[in-house]
Amino acid sequence: MSNTVVLNGTSLTIQDVVNVARKGYKVEIAPEAKHLIAECAASVQEWVKDGRVVYGITTGFGDLASVVIPADKSRQLQENLLISHSCGFGEAYPEDYVRAVMLLRINTLTRGYSGITLETLSQLVDYLNLGIHPVIPRQGSVGASGDLCPLSHLAITLFGQGEVFYQGKRMPAAEALSIVGKKPIQLMPKEGLALNNGTTVMTAVAALCVYDAMQFAKTVDVVAGISAEALHAVPYAFDKRTHDLRPQIGQSIVAENMRRLLDGSEIIESYKKDRVQDAYSLRCIPQVHGASRDALQYVYDKVDIEINSVTDNPIIFHQDGEAISGGNFHGQPMALAMDFFGIAVAELASISERRTARLVDHKLSDLPAFLVAESGVNSGFMIPQYTAAAIVSENKVLAHPSCVDSIPTSANQEDHVSMGAYSARKGYTMLNNARRVLAVELLTASQGLDFRAPLKPGRGTAAAHKAVRAEVPFVEKDPYMYPLMQQTLELVESGRVLEAAEREIGALK
Repeated sequence: MSNTVVLNGTSLTIQDVVNVARKGYKVEIAPEAKHLIAECAASVQEWVKDGRVVYGITTGFGDLASVVIPADKSRQLQENLLISHSCGFGEAYPEDYVRAVMLLRINTLTRGYSGITLETLSQLVDYLNLGIHPVIPRQGSVGASGDLCPLSHLAITLFGQGEVFYQGKRMPAAEALSIVGKKPIQLMPKEGLALNNGTTVMTAVAALCVYDAMQFAKTVDVVAGISAEALHAVPYAFDKRTHDLRPQIGQSIVAENMRRLLDGSEIIESYKKDRVQDAYSLRCIPQVHGASRDALQYVYDKVDIEINSVTDNPIIFHQDGEAISGGNFHGQPMALAMDFFGIAVAELASISERRTARLVDHKLSDLPAFLVAESGVNSGFMIPQYTAAAIVSENKVLAHPSCVDSIPTSANQEDHVSMGAYSARKGYTMLNNARRVLAVELLTASQGLDFRAPLKPGRGTAAAHKAVRAEVPFVEKDPYMYPLMQQTLELVESGRVLEAAEREIGALK
């Protein structure tokens, strides 16, 4: 089926994550994966019967690893693990992010190295396909051993504990199970640890964030093009010859995008004889936007690896008869990547705000002060720039990396942790902040561009500007600005302003 993603633990893509999380695609486990899952689970159950001492299966957890658990307590051990670790705080993750978490947890467990039974994993598959979404608080993970706390909130719902969202309502998990005619699972040995140990939450957040950010980066180029024309920038800084001499990938892509967006511009042609260079926020668009794009590509590549990785502990090599306690649960690869992500999107917002500041400052352009007639009586676009500055400042604080701030846990057994879950959550917040800053630039630049009539803008920027004016009017005198900003933000978030430009000039890179 075209709207079904078949999971084998090795071939999931970030686009698959988006399709399942946001478009309602169903999932199923590949037949070959079912065989491996069953074999691994059978081996674990044999080890328990044989009295083998295996971490997390017949021992306690963390600093309690030296405590041997009798075989008749092994199931209770797993349930107690999940209930005791379900201790998060804060607002619940949005449902698309929860769906991404569920998908990635299923995918890693299909590899057959975790000891989970097919019955338990099938319950999680059914939840995802039926739209039963566990309530997962955002705070509580230190990023090693993975995302223990938030994943436990997910896992306890499988045996009727905790809460879920179902059909738009928040309810006890047991109630949702009753509605859909399913029974709570009974955990087998190792299953609790298989469900809550790994980097799944931070990786799910990272996957959706980096996907969105790559689309956002294209929109940033479009909006920068409108600003460039409103400020009658000169085109020399986008010359291909310059960028060929410094072949940074992102820089070259952005320069090409700018050339295409501004192609056919009467404004650029008319003003280009007046000076040879612009301020850095215009002249260095390819270098700054491009560097952020390169950073996002690094994050994308790391996430692409992680979504098909086994990150729980211990890892069961059942064919070799071994269970190895390694460190794949450590979130450092995602923590570093998402701290880098946050810096990258913060810089896109920072340079955007600088363009907005130039647009409203009549001393830096020949535009009316604050882009409105009768300035003084009217404040025009003075305060939207304040808003953008405030948000940029917030992002500067959030750009401090989480991964350098390890706090030991579990009586110093877990003496270095990644804080990767917060790196991912910060990235999510910073991306949303950056969209708002860009919306202010789009609103302001669109107003500025109107003052360049009757000269025609470039093909790409003209199409984007037209899309804005279809929903947001030119400001003659001081309006209630908030609704206009919200409308412009929706144009950015939905991708419609990008789509308008691309319909005219073809897909941007």
